Amino acid sequence: MPKLIILHALGSRVLAVAVVDDQVGDWSAYVDAVPGMNHEREKEEVARKGDKLSFDLARILFPHHAKNFKWRD
Repeated sequence: MPKLIILHALGSRVLAVAVVDDQVGDWSAYVDAVPGMNHEREKEEVARKGDKLSFDLARILFPHHAKNFKWRD
């Protein structure tokens, strides 16, 4: 299933990521602490194991996705 993961660094060791499922057209967002060594590699782990953000916060961090995709509950 094709997924696009977009990261937003909230700090050197905290990442928020948006996960978009292109086939379904929905998205969700997650946040977690990371080692801060390589955000591109660490975003995958945040997408798998991070805490899900509320829609209200996610739409502030990822406004493009909030406008163009359905939020995944």
